[in-house]
Amino acid sequence: MSATPVRALALTARAAQPAIAALTSAARRGLLAAMAAQLRAGSTTILAANAGDMARAQAAGLSAALRDRLYLDAARVAASADALDAIAAQPDVLGQVTRRETLPNGLVVEHQRIALGLVAMIYEARPNVTADAAALCLKAGNAVILRGGSEARASNAAIAACLHAALRAAGLPAAAVSVIGDPAREHVLELLQLSDLIDLAIPRGGESLIRFVAEHARVPVIKHYKGVCHLYVDRAADPAMALDLLIDGKTSRPGVCNAIETLLVHADIAPRFLPTALTALAAHGVEVRGCARTRAYADAVLPASADDYAAEFLDLILAVRVVDGVDAALAHIAQYGSDHTEVIATNDAQAAERFVRGTRSAAVMVNASSRFNDGAELGLGAEIGISTTRLHAYGPMGAEALTIERYVVRGAGQVRSR
Repeated sequence: MSATPVRALALTARAAQPAIAALTSAARRGLLAAMAAQLRAGSTTILAANAGDMARAQAAGLSAALRDRLYLDAARVAASADALDAIAAQPDVLGQVTRRETLPNGLVVEHQRIALGLVAMIYEARPNVTADAAALCLKAGNAVILRGGSEARASNAAIAACLHAALRAAGLPAAAVSVIGDPAREHVLELLQLSDLIDLAIPRGGESLIRFVAEHARVPVIKHYKGVCHLYVDRAADPAMALDLLIDGKTSRPGVCNAIETLLVHADIAPRFLPTALTALAAHGVEVRGCARTRAYADAVLPASADDYAAEFLDLILAVRVVDGVDAALAHIAQYGSDHTEVIATNDAQAAERFVRGTRSAAVMVNASSRFNDGAELGLGAEIGISTTRLHAYGPMGAEALTIERYVVRGAGQVRSR
């Protein structure tokens, strides 16, 4: 029986991976730089394809948040190319020895980083992920299968064409970056069953996509789950700084996973902070849903439900709650959070450390915006996702997170006598 198209694609991608892993550090660096150059050269074609995707998204009634994720302009294409250059410039992780020790019997035991193999990236809306995911996988010596959403089909194809051109020019198999062009979900389902070919699946998108992948996969999955991110304004916070963190975290790009969705305010600072904060949020067009103590500060605040506190709005909507201290804030986060990003605004070092120790989220920010939980901002060049799954990677995943450590044991003829 012949292989299905999805299995055939995976077989070809798997066969291409050793050629990537065998490249020298300089060759991989050159390949990624060439991909960045191809993106810049192909910018006009990419933007034309994206304009078609945007028109179809508008006609289909996609939300403003999804359209923002889908949208490309010249600056965003240039930023994607810059990200590839940044990934290329990073130190090579393949073959890196992270630990070495000599045992009493003379054996030298090393921990060495090697490629995972073949990664399946399943994502929605964001066409920049096509380039970012491919570059990070290649940097780590992996091949990748990309399955983007139907809303970005033309944009993804145009970007992938640039990446393939660079691979071919380097004499490398284009299958190292394979694309499933048909967005039908049955192809995703089949891909997730290929435990003999796929080493890791990474879903990145809406909650329904993440759940579908997690529930149906027979391969390891690292989830980029929803971002129910909190800002806790402590009693010892600088109100002006806390307001800056709030406005940046909520309004700079409300449709992204590291945007603030819930504001928690210590009861002692609420009289000074909340009136100003609510006025500023209203000026930015933010709808506020709050607890009874929050609603006492502004008539426009709507009642908040438990569902609101658990929501990733991805919009100009914010849930607010007044709490009685850092422990109450941590209890709220434990109940409603998604292990993505938490922020504390405080000048009290002890409160800050209590908050850091008390939350288990992938990133904790002390007096810094939630928007910094991003691979590029944290020095990774780009990210393939922000892992909220506690496996070998947690938080923004760069090239290093796409490798694993193995043992290399060096001896001089030692044998085990028992």
